[in-house]
Amino acid sequence: MASDAKRIIPGEIKPKTRLPTISGTKPSLRNSQLLISTGIPSLDSTIGGGLPIGSILLIQEDKYGFYAKILLKYFMAEGVVISQPVLIASQDVQPSQLVSGLPAVVDDLEKHTKPTNNVDEPMKIAWRYQNMKVVDPTPAEGQTFGHYYDLTKPMQQDLLERADIKQWQNNEEMTLDKNSKFENAAYTDLLCTIERTLRDGQHFLSEAPDEETKILRIAIHSLGSRLWLSDTEKDSNRDLLKFVYCFRALLRQSYAVGVLTIPVNNFDNTDNVIERLEHLSDIAIGLESFAGSAKEINPLFKDYHGLLYIKKLCALNGLSHGSSQYRDLVFKLRRKKFLIEVLYLPPEFEDTTQREQDESVTSSVGCTSGSHKSALDF
Repeated sequence: MASDAKRIIPGEIKPKTRLPTISGTKPSLRNSQLLISTGIPSLDSTIGGGLPIGSILLIQEDKYGFYAKILLKYFMAEGVVISQPVLIASQDVQPSQLVSGLPAVVDDLEKHTKPTNNVDEPMKIAWRYQNMKVVDPTPAEGQTFGHYYDLTKPMQQDLLERADIKQWQNNEEMTLDKNSKFENAAYTDLLCTIERTLRDGQHFLSEAPDEETKILRIAIHSLGSRLWLSDTEKDSNRDLLKFVYCFRALLRQSYAVGVLTIPVNNFDNTDNVIERLEHLSDIAIGLESFAGSAKEINPLFKDYHGLLYIKKLCALNGLSHGSSQYRDLVFKLRRKKFLIEVLYLPPEFEDTTQREQDESVTSSVGCTSGSHKSALDF
């Protein structure tokens, strides 16, 4: 007879598997996937709470790459503040310039949060906006997940001195290697550097210790730009896709997260390379700046600097990619911080000239019918 200790009781709740406790992470409410912050709380809320461990965030750069670089700096600054190792790679700018441009962390959150409206107080703009969801720009109460930063001040020097920051420099000797799997051997050098950093820091799942595990943040700026080109456009696209595929394979088996910014305006997209990059990534967002476009003088966008598109959301433990609960997202760069909000149409507080013209046209059309009533009489 089996012992009572091994007997299965119907309806018994089995204990859940205990998630590893890693500094700077939190479990997802959807699937308990470990998440880290992008450094922008409003962006974390937009993409489902944060970046899952082992995933790739693809940022499609705006026209001039200005705002995408700011997002990348937030990602790196968050790693410095919570003592996570950071690997920086770029061929367009020196990685040391990105480090020197990191924003300073703000300790006092109360001075930099918007006052919340009273729940019982009715909204004065329009009744239809009362039940609409908004992007939560603040970290959850009682959690140290995500921080605020001041873009007007550089990162505190003591934090930079303690930070574990590695900077990738392209090895010119690697470009002469004929055994390289890439036409542009800089991809091979960067891929080897990433693998070596993961192994030396014991970030692989098979090598990571049970205690004091840290998440490696890999920030790659302007991947696939002019400095990454090969002899032909076909070879350049093949190298880029092959690198992202190999990069994703490394992240899947390690405690690491990668953020890539790619200048999509440099591609003619004849072979759907942008869509293929989105497929290889786990989360993909696009930035459209209003600078130099007709939207810059549009009254609807007068308070914002660009649109943010959700191209793809992560579904590491699902059968299909997730769907965003937000539509028509916009961003604006204030003096000290970067904000993401939901775009709402402004209400009409008074009758405008155009509205009077529309009403006059409607009334004139109704008068031409006379006393005759059609079947569609409104």
